[in-house]
Amino acid sequence: MKTKLYFIFNILYILILTSFTSTDNKYQVQEQNRVYPYLSDLEAEVISELNLARSNPEKYVDFLTEYSNLFIGNALHEPGKIILMTKEGKGAVLEAIKFLKSQKEGLPTLIPSQGMSKGARDMVQMQEETTHVGHIGEDGSTYVERISRYGTWQGSCSENIDYGNNSARRIVMALIIDDGVGNRGHRKSVFNPDFRVAGVSCGNHATYRYMCVIEYAAGYKEK
Repeated sequence: MKTKLYFIFNILYILILTSFTSTDNKYQVQEQNRVYPYLSDLEAEVISELNLARSNPEKYVDFLTEYSNLFIGNALHEPGKIILMTKEGKGAVLEAIKFLKSQKEGLPTLIPSQGMSKGARDMVQMQEETTHVGHIGEDGSTYVERISRYGTWQGSCSENIDYGNNSARRIVMALIIDDGVGNRGHRKSVFNPDFRVAGVSCGNHATYRYMCVIEYAAGYKEK
């Protein structure tokens, strides 16, 4: 088995995507809550939004086009909100739009995994009462070790962590734009065609208020 590990992290868009908070997948979310009761509403929405982006990137072109119009230089001007500075500004959004337009076919649907969600939850529980960020847990664990506690991953795996957003669309938009991340590692995970399963856990963070941990893998065998 050839292992390909993606160590990806950046503090993403702290509370700046507030105009984009709804999902188009309410039925799918309700169905996932029924079939996967270990997911909260937000966690189910994150997986639905990831699948929306993977299956219909043109839809996200619409979202990001609207969002790009709120920038003046690197400053985000949302009506009724304070002006917030980003690292790359509108350029990163336009680059993300270009990438989405190049996506010709829908990618495989991500299937929720309870074991991987437990691994993600371990990380949330370790960080939610601290000011710490990053992929190394308070117990010294890596994300590979955390998801391996509850099953066996196969092929390749990755972890994304988003800080500061509390809606699925805001989280997924931030991962796709990937402001300030030169290799667009978060986006690569979202659109990795090898990934077929995902675990999600969302919670609080002492500094950024919210955090969401997403685990991906090509395959996963639950314990």
